[in-house]
Amino acid sequence: MADQGTTIPSKDNYESETDETSDNDSGDDWDEVTEDFESIPCLFCNEITSNFSMALEHLTALHKFDLKHYIVKNSLDTYTYIKLINFIRHKNILPDQLNALTLKTWENEEYLRPVIENDPWLMFDIEEIEEKITKPVAYTVNWENGRVTMSETHFAELQRTIQILKAQLEQRESACFLAKQQIDEMSEKAQKLVLDSDLDENNTLTSSGNSNCNVDTGYFNTYNHFAIHHEMLTDKVRTESYRDALLTNANKFSNCVVLDVGCGTGILSMFAAKTGCRKVISVDQSDIIYHAIDIIRENNLSDIITLKKGRLEDINLDENKVDAIVSEWMGYFLLFEGMLDTVIYARDNYLTPGGILLPNRCTLSIVGSGDTRRYVELIDYWSNVYGFKMSCMKAEVVREPSIEICNADELITSTVEIQAFDLYKVTKDCVNFSSPFEFKVKKTGSLTAIVGYFDIFFDLDNPIYFSTGPYSPPTHWKQTVFSLSEPISITEGEILRGKLVCRRHVRDIRGLMITIHIKNTSQVYYLE
Repeated sequence: MADQGTTIPSKDNYESETDETSDNDSGDDWDEVTEDFESIPCLFCNEITSNFSMALEHLTALHKFDLKHYIVKNSLDTYTYIKLINFIRHKNILPDQLNALTLKTWENEEYLRPVIENDPWLMFDIEEIEEKITKPVAYTVNWENGRVTMSETHFAELQRTIQILKAQLEQRESACFLAKQQIDEMSEKAQKLVLDSDLDENNTLTSSGNSNCNVDTGYFNTYNHFAIHHEMLTDKVRTESYRDALLTNANKFSNCVVLDVGCGTGILSMFAAKTGCRKVISVDQSDIIYHAIDIIRENNLSDIITLKKGRLEDINLDENKVDAIVSEWMGYFLLFEGMLDTVIYARDNYLTPGGILLPNRCTLSIVGSGDTRRYVELIDYWSNVYGFKMSCMKAEVVREPSIEICNADELITSTVEIQAFDLYKVTKDCVNFSSPFEFKVKKTGSLTAIVGYFDIFFDLDNPIYFSTGPYSPPTHWKQTVFSLSEPISITEGEILRGKLVCRRHVRDIRGLMITIHIKNTSQVYYLE
């Protein structure tokens, strides 16, 4: 009887194997996937061997470096393996140094170029080698009461093999995902080349400047619809905050030139015009600007407000510098579909030194929700739909955050500020950040979602501030809710540690990829 170990259920066609096929997993196996060469130079010294078995034994015996184990441990694919060999040759790296480095050290494409012409070490087929290395060892098994018993040693070996295969699978899935995004991006560009051959040029209304750029057409087209402008204008928190920031600090703008980035119907431009400024330049790429022209004329402000249609990056403002920039650029979760890149461009190219940004500062915050009723209605609903399982829909529902007004009574953790933005200093890369956080649980229950929102600051002589959070009056931005695929049980007083990673979407410049790690779980969300 075998030594007592872990048991696993038997299968009908399971065949017991003997030790005849599992003596060892020696370097001899590699002879089956390689060929002999007249000379194989060592990776770390001047030793020459005539076959790979001897070469591998030399690496292990003299340099204490197991190449097979290193390949498996780091889940190398063909390209990273080739780069590794050329990196070692190029830098004269020793094994001790190599073990202290990460794969990123040799990820540069320059290491695809061979250092030694016809280097035998580059002849390996990594896929076949991995199969040899990672193939499950044959086990000696005994049958007892219809169950198969294996030793703890064999079971541990099987677990290691599973972990290696999982790592390889994750690596390939990641590569496939990135490849798919790149294919989608190329497909979209190809469609634009074929279908949009007669694109409208971005012309200014008060100058002869032209543009051959048609970026963000879909985004700006959404602002052609009147409903969205009605929604924004009736958002009293938003509109009155901008009004008060300008009018209660009117002395700051006397005889100034003000730039309104993304002017829409022109409401902020008209507020600015009432401050006593000398000139307002209002820019928008969407067709709503044609209505803004009529609105400005209707209010007899054409002598102060000049409107220009097009992307700010492409048009001529007829002014070298402006004294102030006002823009309502914020999107959902602050950064999604926002115009921050354009505001940064305006700041860097047009704002005079010491000029004013409105707003000038903003913060992103998150809080935990325990709204189990919402979870049941929105997420768990797919577990049983008229008696049918539709669990695959859960992943699709969860991956896309929802925009909604949250019930403050269902919030069960402390609030955490995860990122702050000083608009005088930020760069376009500020969209990409990683923020660890700690929630203190206020109420025992189930954590079902993470709620995100932002706060906006106008730091002037008469400061103005507003919040889009669940504890404040609602705005048209509402809150961004990141639902968890499975609730997490939490206890009052408990500290929940996690991390939120925000990245600009690979194929949508205004989109976001958000990853939330919390209590040993990770989930990716897409705002696109």
